[in-house]
Amino acid sequence: MKYDDQLRIYSVLNTIPRGLVTSYGCVATLAQLPRGARQVGKLLSQLPAETTLPWHRVLRADGAIAFPENSSSYRRQRQQLENEGVTVTQGRVDLSEFGWRG
Repeated sequence: MKYDDQLRIYSVLNTIPRGLVTSYGCVATLAQLPRGARQVGKLLSQLPAETTLPWHRVLRADGAIAFPENSSSYRRQRQQLENEGVTVTQGRVDLSEFGWRG
């Protein structure tokens, strides 16, 4: 992935408001990377643990957390979302209530 693409993704991440979520595909579209959802996911998976980017606000297109439910990453993402007032039910967020499209 080109460095400019990474910067655009990071820029989009920084605009997702606290308490709202969006999808990998939406981030890709806003970063001008059509059909780049997998690229977004790959880049987010490589972020260091101490990052301040709000990676936890990015979910699957159906509002589901992408990590396996029994993983520490799943628990961390769910906790961070709940700390921002986002309701997570059975690993999924209601995008009609908490979704952000940019």
